[in-house]
Formats: sequence, structure tokens, C-alpha cells
Amino acid sequence: MTTRRNILVAGASLATARAFAQAQNDWNSSSAEREGLRAAEVEDTLRDGESVPGLRALLVARHGALVAERYYDGPTADSLQAINSVTKSVCSLLVGLALRDGRLKSLDDTVAELIPESLAEVPTSAAAGVTLRQILSGRTGLARDWRRWRELENAQPLVRYALSQPGELAAGSTAWTYNDAMVALIAPILRRAQGADLADLASRQLFGPMNIESHVWEPDGDGNSLAAAGLMLRARDLLKFAAMMADGGRWQGVQVVPQPWVAASLRPYVPVAWRFDPISEVGYGFLWFTGRLHGHQVAWAWGYGAQVSLLVPDLGLAVATATSPRPPDLAKQAKAVLALVGRLVKAAT
Repeated sequence: MTTRRNILVAGASLATARAFAQAQNDWNSSSAEREGLRAAEVEDTLRDGESVPGLRALLVARHGALVAERYYDGPTADSLQAINSVTKSVCSLLVGLALRDGRLKSLDDTVAELIPESLAEVPTSAAAGVTLRQILSGRTGLARDWRRWRELENAQPLVRYALSQPGELAAGSTAWTYNDAMVALIAPILRRAQGADLADLASRQLFGPMNIESHVWEPDGDGNSLAAAGLMLRARDLLKFAAMMADGGRWQGVQVVPQPWVAASLRPYVPVAWRFDPISEVGYGFLWFTGRLHGHQVAWAWGYGAQVSLLVPDLGLAVATATSPRPPDLAKQAKAVLALVGRLVKAAT
């Protein structure tokens, strides 16, 4: 499959020192001790990450300053790494920006209203009456096996494929379901509303203001950016999203995402049956998970195999992980990574 590169990625011929210096430029730096974390606990946690086979990066920031990071088994600070379904959380921010700019009218508009030309090709679609709000909060009433991901990724045309999915739950169900096909519809919805591909919108509205200088966004079978997954970022840039959300949508003093949209995105609308130990009370906002961790409200973007961008608003804390796990090790991987994340939160309390 052809990879779409939207911003030039630093080539391997650049000197390591130059690449590292470039990575340093977009974060304020500090130390764990200076930012009120127990430095020894942070260092022990990063060291213990070496025993998690699929872990590739573990980073922590507080009050907008990068305080600790560690890379494992090859990647460096400027390596692009797959973030899989964290892409969904990035797309949620693009929806908020489209609402801010009046390009989208309401979260309560239905798929039939948002992409009527596509619905005309699949008039009996179970998704026709689903609202954008339901897509974002995982309450479409439609269920889909996430293991059918490649089928969705390669579908041509993807929109017709997504709209042709059968209704597997009763219409209007309030239960949470994970449905990549419904999330994939965000791409054509925003293209119709904004006249641009997801990657182009993100470059202009998010990556530019957040000083994210390189990324790769894998295309679907039609050559358009996927909404459900496919984005690759540096681990430092993945961390920026948690830090930005923890600061009410601001990055280094610049309001990137409206604060009301941040608050709406991080509010739990429905409980989630998935387990994320040691996180409890797991819920779902607008394509962001929510819960409690060691007595604190947290929210996080989650990718296949435990890619994490987690924020603890009352602590001003952000934690990010990058992973490359083997499929048989997914459950074990997630448990080990989240244990490390929990230890970093404890170190800040």
C-alpha cells in the first residue's frame, strides 16, 4: 500500500545529534524533581520499561514541560511510530474545530444529512439515522468486530462499505460499542464539510499550531486518510495531545482546540466494558476514554497494543507510550504498559 507523507520526514542521512536537537526544540524542558515528581520513582519506572518486550517509548510531562523520556529497542526521539486508534481521538479534535468554524452545524445531524450523496447509494443503510454525536460517543447502536480492520482499510470505496454494515444491535441502543466503520465516516463527513482530506486539515489546524513537524497518515483503499487509524507520530508529538488537552486545549499558550470542546470530549457519556487495570470507572467521551487512576480523573487516547496519550488534569500531568507488540501478547502488553503509566501518576501525587 502506498504511504501518504504529508510533511517531510527527516531522512536517515541527518546526523543523530541534529535530529535530537530538532526534537528538543518544540518542548520546554524541566526535571521531574523541579516539577514535583519523585525523581527516583520516575527513573525506576522508566528503567523497568526495559522488561516490557513491545514497549518502544515512555514519556512524561508536567505543566507543559517534558520531564522524562526513555526509548527502547531501537526508536529515538525523532522516530515516527504507529499510534493506530489514537488517530480516532485526533479526528475528534478536528470535528470540534469544524463546529467552531461553522462548517458543521450540529452534533445531532444524522449521517443521512451529513453525507446525503453517499447515503443515496446505500438507501437502506442502518447508519442513516445515526448522529455524529452517537459516532463520537460510541453509541451508534451498531456493533462491529475490530478484528475485521484490514477489510475496512482496503475497501473500495470505503464509504459504501462502511454504510453497508448490518445493524447488529437494536436501533437507539445506549450501550457502548466499538465500531471502526462508523468512525471511518468522519473522514467523508469532514471532507464534505471542509473540502479537504483529514491529513490536510490536521496539518493546518493541529500539527502546525502544535509544532508537529513530521507525520505519516496511511491511506484507505481509495487513497484518502483513514479516520479510525493509520496515523504515525513521534512519541513526543503523541505526548503533546495529552498535554494540550490537560491545559484546556492550549499548547504553549496558544488556544489550539476550544476549551468547551475539550471539556465535552473528556466527559464520560457511557460506561465501557473493556478492562484497563489499574484504571477504574472506565467511560467514553468523544473518542477519548475516561476513568479514575489512583484517585484522579484521567482521560486517554488508546491505540492497538497500548499506544497511550493520557492526561491527569488536576495534576497537570501527561504520559505517552509507543509500542510495537506481537498480537499474541496484546493483553499482557496492555497490562504491563498501564502499570507503568500508573506508577508515573503515583510519582506525581
